[in-house]
Amino acid sequence: MPIEPNGRPSRPADNRGGGAGRRPFPARLLPAFLQHPAANPLGLLAAGAAGAVYLWARDPHLPGQVVPFCPWYRLTGLQCPGCGGTRMAYDLLHGDLAAAWHDNAALLLALPFVALWFAVRLRHGLAGRHWRLRLEPRAARLVLVGAVLWMIGRNLL
Repeated sequence: MPIEPNGRPSRPADNRGGGAGRRPFPARLLPAFLQHPAANPLGLLAAGAAGAVYLWARDPHLPGQVVPFCPWYRLTGLQCPGCGGTRMAYDLLHGDLAAAWHDNAALLLALPFVALWFAVRLRHGLAGRHWRLRLEPRAARLVLVGAVLWMIGRNLL
């Protein structure tokens, strides 16, 4: 095994994007159909469809509904960047774009980018290729700063 300048043995590169030192889940423990690159995006699609069916019948705007709550809001009384996401999804399912904008404008604006990311990942998965979104550190900081500014702004206004 080759030795790196720091005196430690080098590790083989992981071409699936798991990161340095992170080992992927052993594929031998998964059934064959879960090893296919399309399994994750198709599972996410199925979970999203099940969540949409569940949410269709429950109005999160009304008290007493069994829908997810925000622990940050419960602890602090301040809205996090994702607060209103369930209400926004409900309003989009029912075709009320104005109410969805009112519930969480930032998530609504991010939705086309998330849909594009999902479509690309699904396309690669169906073609039999693994694909992961890789954000440069600068882009990740930009997303984080945007989320913090959105949280501050929505709590001040």
